[in-house]
Amino acid sequence: MSLQRSALASALLLTLCASPLAALASTLAPPRAEQVPGVYHQRIGDLQVTALFDGVVALARRELVGVDPAIVTRALQDRYVPESPKGLQTAVNAFLIREGDHLTLVDAGTAQCFGPGLGQVLANLRAAGVDPADVDDVLLTHAHPDHLCGIVDAHGAIAYPNATVWLSRADADYWLDPASESTAPQGVRFAFALARSAAAPYQAGNLLRTFAPGDALPGHAVALDTHGHTPGHVSFRFDSQGQSLLVWGDVLHYHAVQFAHPDASFEADSDRRAAIHSRTAMLAQATQGRWWVAGAHLPFPGLGHVRSEGKAYAWVPAEYSPL
Repeated sequence: MSLQRSALASALLLTLCASPLAALASTLAPPRAEQVPGVYHQRIGDLQVTALFDGVVALARRELVGVDPAIVTRALQDRYVPESPKGLQTAVNAFLIREGDHLTLVDAGTAQCFGPGLGQVLANLRAAGVDPADVDDVLLTHAHPDHLCGIVDAHGAIAYPNATVWLSRADADYWLDPASESTAPQGVRFAFALARSAAAPYQAGNLLRTFAPGDALPGHAVALDTHGHTPGHVSFRFDSQGQSLLVWGDVLHYHAVQFAHPDASFEADSDRRAAIHSRTAMLAQATQGRWWVAGAHLPFPGLGHVRSEGKAYAWVPAEYSPL
């Protein structure tokens, strides 16, 4: 009887102990299907730079041209870049620059132009606590859809109602002119209608301005001529308290390859020789000046530095830092 009572007590104790665990397990939330908001802040001098994640696109290895495929394979080996049958995972980033009360957005993401999984800049901007109506200026590095389409919302309406949009004159003359479309390479012709559609409401409201490198720009931005990816591609430099930030747009797409091999071109470059020249010049200047770099297609948050490595370069991502 004593043994029976002991066994019964042990069973009861196990039941009582297990019940709270079972209850806890039953209340656990299911695993999340989404990441945290794609927002990261970095202080650079008096500037607060906010990286805004738009999503990812897949870029195929075969779109890297002017370099032996064996070199590409070796460059990608042990780099662990996520890759699907469609290509290598490539981030799309935009950057908000706050200087005092002035807000400058550099590039605007894809909006609805590239399908599901992208078009997250507006939502992430709000997640960062910024109302799109508070953005003063949108500076575009160029007129490709993953940089320009996001100036309008999902309904094609102005996304930044109090902002002026700035696009280089050379890119505006090319991408917003229907006559250019008929002579463009077949693979990029789809982008002309997208550019005209996104720009139209700003043009109608007299909110689109064009400029050339060297012209005065809002937010103390300095436009650098980095044409080659597009006829009017520019990069923007912001200086504050002895530090510089270079927002270089599409100077580089394949981070695991093109830092080490700057002469590797992207098939979508409109002038590959000019694009290589722009890339090597920006890599050299960013290294020599110890500039901060913000890249549209670098792994999010796309902020960091460039260092020399032999006769080429390497990417040094920013470390997570308190503000």
